[in-house]
Amino acid sequence: MDKLAFDVAHFLAGSLVLVSLMLLYQDRLSALLNVFAFQAVVLALSVAWQAYVQDAPHLYLTAAIALSVKAIIIPVALHRMIRRLGIHREVETAVNIGPTMLGGLGLVALSMVVILRVTAEADMYAREDLAFALSVVLLGLLMMVTRRNAVSQVVGFMSLENGLILAATGAKGMPFVVEISVAFSVLVAFIVIGVFLFRIRERFDSVDLQAMDDFRGERR
Repeated sequence: MDKLAFDVAHFLAGSLVLVSLMLLYQDRLSALLNVFAFQAVVLALSVAWQAYVQDAPHLYLTAAIALSVKAIIIPVALHRMIRRLGIHREVETAVNIGPTMLGGLGLVALSMVVILRVTAEADMYAREDLAFALSVVLLGLLMMVTRRNAVSQVVGFMSLENGLILAATGAKGMPFVVEISVAFSVLVAFIVIGVFLFRIRERFDSVDLQAMDDFRGERR
């Protein structure tokens, strides 16, 4: 049973990294939001499995929050926001998708090498989850750096936070209040970001960050 538990946890965490790479590949906002919703579903499954393995019933509530908020509420709200703002449906990139994907693969390899070496004496579940979680965090940061559209940067931020949740649930004994505070902070950040998107759209008639730089005279 221990081997089965390890294999399933390994598969789910690895699937989360794969979906993060799929996020980097998307060039349409609608597809980007759909893949993010799928990432949230995989995260919920991973957290639920950790709840079963660790015999931690409170993690089931964390999985339910991830499934309801990140897989349903936030993607639906962002889809409606895009339609209401009339945002350009293509994802504007600062770096081409090819080099971005190569950079993403390099970050995944770096995460594996670093975490597996420094946690050689740690629990096997924690080691795998931490390695995959760091990969998801770095891929989220990469998306935020290489995307010019504000909506895609919001998705990158939330993907980064998914990696933090994976790391936290992989460590046994994480207080439930920490999980609730993380989920609440994400909801607050999402609301604030939504307000700023509407304000940006009203002021600049665009959410393309390059257009804002041009307005300020930083790019000629």
